Amino acid sequence: MAAEFDKPNILQRILPLFRGFDPLLLLIIAGMASLGLLAMYSAGYDHGTRFADHGRNMLLAAAILFVVAQIPPHKLMAVAVPLYTLGVVLLVAVLLFGITRKGAQRWVNVGVVIQPSEILKIAGPLMLAWWFHQREGVLRAIDFVVAFVLLMVPVALIMKQPDLGTALLVMAAGLSVIFFAGLPWKLVVPPVVLGAVGIAWLIWNEPWLCQDGMSWYFLHDYQRTRVCTLLDPMRDPLGRGFHIIQGMIAIGSGGVWGKGFMAGTQTHLEFIPERTTDFIFAAFSEEFGLIGNLCLLLGFLLLVWRGLAIAVKAQNLFGRLMASAVAMIFFTYAFVNMGMVSGILPVVGVPLPFISYGGTAMVTLGLALGVLMSVARAQRLSMAEPKHTL
Repeated sequence: MAAEFDKPNILQRILPLFRGFDPLLLLIIAGMASLGLLAMYSAGYDHGTRFADHGRNMLLAAAILFVVAQIPPHKLMAVAVPLYTLGVVLLVAVLLFGITRKGAQRWVNVGVVIQPSEILKIAGPLMLAWWFHQREGVLRAIDFVVAFVLLMVPVALIMKQPDLGTALLVMAAGLSVIFFAGLPWKLVVPPVVLGAVGIAWLIWNEPWLCQDGMSWYFLHDYQRTRVCTLLDPMRDPLGRGFHIIQGMIAIGSGGVWGKGFMAGTQTHLEFIPERTTDFIFAAFSEEFGLIGNLCLLLGFLLLVWRGLAIAVKAQNLFGRLMASAVAMIFFTYAFVNMGMVSGILPVVGVPLPFISYGGTAMVTLGLALGVLMSVARAQRLSMAEPKHTL
């Protein structure tokens, strides 16, 4: 008589798919997502369906995270070159016959309208991680030069659109891969020193450089205006400086404890522009104050720390570089967004991860977290495998 076996139920079939997931990373993500939903409920409750859409975008990002986490890192490495090539080709297509909105040519119609620069946020570091993995153990100076060229091709195409914010994010993610691949400090220090000197020179000469009619040949007019507005927002308090001034007022008025959930006057009297997207940090600060900001900062720091910890334990160079790149992507997003809202960086249109509204950005972050979880899962599953000895 044939033995009978009980069929596994749905839960028994699903649970193995979560085997190897990093529980601490999941906990951090859940905490940040909760803060995002809380902030969006308050900032976007009178913005139609923003809160419901934000929750839907999070669920979509979670599904992408889950799917990508099932893919082993060596299979992710196999799509690096095709994905990077596709992204660059689409950026060229944008340059030739892209769709222009609000003065920027950033989209292309391929059956559906997409923004190819978003692809490069992941495809760029993926390609560089693949490049360095192929040359592990035999790295030469020329390999770093080639990596820099691979990075600057999409960055230059994105800046041409123009989209300085996305270009900076792609560059930061790529440079983090190049740095963690072993870039010598003697090549890191000179650009940092040169940048610091340039910023000091810019601040010192601001009255002359920011005169009306003055042209900066290396920046578009709107980019020059943003830098000058950062240096002196009171130059045009009701126009170009309005965003920065209102953001700083909202952050300062929150004090230590904040005005309370859904009690922010700057937010709900609509003084804060783009309060559900780029400037949602100002709305969050007004209602939750310094204590809320510290909790938010702690969440991002834990996420970056966990990403770097996963990178250290990764099985190979590709995994280490991708995990560290994802960690630095979140650091860059948070630093740039909080900096521009606080008035210490130019306004460049960078969303705050988990908090800002935006479907494309949320999907990109879900993909990045999926890559990070894939690296962590591969390492944990390898440790769980039984060791056979003779």
